[in-house]
Amino acid sequence: MTLLGAPLAIAGSMAGLLAILMAAPQLISALLARNTVNIRSATIKVHLTVLPPIFIAGFVFAFFAPTGPSAWIFYYICFIFYALGIGFIIPIWTNFLKHVTDRKNRGTFLGISFIGNSIGGFLGGIVVKNLLDSSIPFPVNFGWGFLILGIALIISIAAYWGFKVKNPAHSPKKRTISDFINETKTLLKTNQNFRRYIYSRIFLTAQFPAISLYAVYARDLFHFEVSEAGLLTATRLVAFGVGSIVAGKIGDRVSHKTAMAFCFLCHTLAMGTALTAQSMTWVYGIFIFLGMAQGAFMPAAMSLVFDFAGEDGDNKMIMALIDTILCPFILIAISLGGFLGEMVSLAFLFRILGVAMLTGFLIIVFLVRNPHHEPIIDSNL
Repeated sequence: MTLLGAPLAIAGSMAGLLAILMAAPQLISALLARNTVNIRSATIKVHLTVLPPIFIAGFVFAFFAPTGPSAWIFYYICFIFYALGIGFIIPIWTNFLKHVTDRKNRGTFLGISFIGNSIGGFLGGIVVKNLLDSSIPFPVNFGWGFLILGIALIISIAAYWGFKVKNPAHSPKKRTISDFINETKTLLKTNQNFRRYIYSRIFLTAQFPAISLYAVYARDLFHFEVSEAGLLTATRLVAFGVGSIVAGKIGDRVSHKTAMAFCFLCHTLAMGTALTAQSMTWVYGIFIFLGMAQGAFMPAAMSLVFDFAGEDGDNKMIMALIDTILCPFILIAISLGGFLGEMVSLAFLFRILGVAMLTGFLIIVFLVRNPHHEPIIDSNL
């Protein structure tokens, strides 16, 4: 974004904006897919929604090479549509995962899957770096990067045809929009354990401003070379893989609530290490704990959605509901973190964020029960 001339504030808000835009359409997606029968077909079709903004951006930058003060605006618009497309995908993709996995090994399956996702992202980063370092001028190389991404996505989408989808034991009843809304309201009103889980996740939104500030804070302390950032990123990626598989194993053998508590603990330890860092060795500790937390999050969070839904509940609705509720709190965390970062020292801001993370960890450990086999709304009733 900065290479295209975007203001620093815009470029710095991209990660938070992605999370917010991904959350925005999820309830609509879950509502539209409430009576889906052909799960594989629906999953493939909804994945196609992310291709147009990618190929449009790739084609325009590769063949027309727009420059000037407004070039970043075009990219920004494409980014918004791409993020909204991912938001539409998530609930339906969640339902697909439910029908291609068994609960007894679902955590491990998801853990291995997200390791693969991390490796793919790492290899993609190498391709992008080589493109940007090549003789192809900017932003033409930028555009070719998008075209390569689009082709890779088409191949990955086609792979969904190879999965064996387990059909439901009995056909679910047709649900009206009114049924969907009433189920959502009933879940929030009657399931206290679900509300407590949401509370813990609200406190965990403190991770968002922290993640973007760890490297800044460490560089202010130890003035390390910029090249060190590459090693820190590699360390985080390795730890991501470890966290994914550890959380998956914990979820399958103990409980997915425990796996999520492990994620919270790693975020809290990352913050504690940052606040007590004495040397660059400690900085690597920050990124080890951060990578493990990020790796553990998706296997644990996805599996908890399935546990809260039960075998017959609507996991699409629950996934969408969680992300929708968290959306404004993510915005508040990012905005408040940016505001306080200008007013107080990073060390003081980190103490505030650390208290929030620790609070979330204590809530999920002591107040949230393991939701597996817990009574919840049955969409077939």
